[in-house]
Amino acid sequence: MQDNYETLLLDQPQEHVLRVTFNRPERRNAMNTQLGLDMLDVFTSMLLDPGDTRIVILTGSGDKAFCAGGDLKERDGMTDETWRKQHAIFEQATYNMIDCPVPVIAAVNGSAFGGGCEMALAADFIYAAEGARFALTEITLGIIPGCGGTQNLPRATGSRRAKEILYTGTPFTAQEGLEWGIVNKVVPADGLMPAALAVAERIAGNGPLAVRQAKRSVNLGMGTDLTTALGIEIEAYNRLVPTEDRREGVIAFNEKRKPRFMGR
Repeated sequence: MQDNYETLLLDQPQEHVLRVTFNRPERRNAMNTQLGLDMLDVFTSMLLDPGDTRIVILTGSGDKAFCAGGDLKERDGMTDETWRKQHAIFEQATYNMIDCPVPVIAAVNGSAFGGGCEMALAADFIYAAEGARFALTEITLGIIPGCGGTQNLPRATGSRRAKEILYTGTPFTAQEGLEWGIVNKVVPADGLMPAALAVAERIAGNGPLAVRQAKRSVNLGMGTDLTTALGIEIEAYNRLVPTEDRREGVIAFNEKRKPRFMGR
């Protein structure tokens, strides 16, 4: 992972937390090819070795947009082949984010349209500012979501609501997203990052190996039948039994202190 990116800002606002900020405010943080390459590099690095990072927060710069989706000015006049090659970068960046071994929180500070909405849906869960708006607008351009939108949305809100959102391309509010099961929490704009950092701190304080296995168990189990999913769960559970963290958790409980998890 690089220290600096052309389209992203990376920082560590607190221990074990990596904050990734879309940084194209002049284009409402729209996804150009370079942003796709930068996201691909970040989440490929996280997939291969997250180091001491226990949680990622994904957000946008400025107060207008989380991410406005694909940069249609860059795409104007693209050949079919160039379009497909660019989209393959976006696809893999999103897939690597979904497969990121540590949780990813989307802190949606403004509009999340098209691919931006798909990026938010690909996170483990979403916190949103009160004024944030969401939409999967691809159908209004003659295409469909291609970075998980048709799959992650119905898993969050059910197929009937997802079909309405997908077929119409109509934006919806953060509050509607909360009511429909897409958004986990809605807060005032100035409380968004404090809320995201608070839940990140809570997660980062838990057993990091256990959090990773919980994420893996949910993600793999959701795509299969209950019997197979229960097998995935118990396999993940048994991986944690011989760990130092499991022993530390029991010792700390009996000593009435906060556990000191080391990820071992």
